[in-house]
Amino acid sequence: MNDAAQEARRGFQSGYAKSVCSPQKSHELTRAVAPAPSLRSLYIGEDWEARQNSDMSHWLIVGASRGIGLETARQLSARGERVTASVRSAAGLAALKAAAPQAAPLQFDVRNEAEIEAAAAQVSDPIDVLIANAGAYGPQRQSSTDMDFDGALDLLSVNTLGPLRVVQAFLPLVKRSSAHPRIVLMTSRLGSMSLGGTVNVAYRVSKAGLNKIAQCLADDLKAEGVVVVALSPGRVRTDMGGPDATLDVRDSVAGIIRTVESLTLADTRRYLDYRGEGLPW
Repeated sequence: MNDAAQEARRGFQSGYAKSVCSPQKSHELTRAVAPAPSLRSLYIGEDWEARQNSDMSHWLIVGASRGIGLETARQLSARGERVTASVRSAAGLAALKAAAPQAAPLQFDVRNEAEIEAAAAQVSDPIDVLIANAGAYGPQRQSSTDMDFDGALDLLSVNTLGPLRVVQAFLPLVKRSSAHPRIVLMTSRLGSMSLGGTVNVAYRVSKAGLNKIAQCLADDLKAEGVVVVALSPGRVRTDMGGPDATLDVRDSVAGIIRTVESLTLADTRRYLDYRGEGLPW
């Protein structure tokens, strides 16, 4: 079994896949949420005006309750960047507060358009970097000969349409950035049409669809100076990636941040790994 198939099988077996992508969870999580407080009130122990007048970038990390998203929020906050980070639950909010107390939290499910729009309305400042990281592996049955279709449709709502919902809601703030705005859609090597294998068909399809959305967004936004890339974090030891993955989450995230910071408009519409190396669509 090749590395990509091993990566998929580990994700397939993870409890996270079952908890996030079941249709029952989808119904539970499409509830209304109370309006979030303003970002001014959410930064802890900081002078808001001083932060606004600094030259720090403003990063929005979507899906920051665990794994890659949480570590990204932690590393960026530790070095003093302005971070707004979204989570889906109270438990995620507690994890974010513990790891990155200076990050301004938002709470929404990427399947719920109303929640996303309500969260976007709470942010008034330009966003320099938007990283759409929230995702899941999907249902237990997702082969080409035995598919849980309800679970697969829910997975597409999370992994493929979820990032697009987020981008569309926050795009006006991204366009206001004066620091070469960047949109990063977190994908996977398994979304590459050139990669063989049949493990986790629904997951592969969801990421292949996300890659196409990245291409379309890049084409639509290039004239406005917005960089859009699809980025694979590698085989990372997280709840989703499993304990046998080859890459420590800290190393993956450090590479992701370096790659994102180096992006220029010449990179738009590229499919990259965490080191900034190109991948075949």
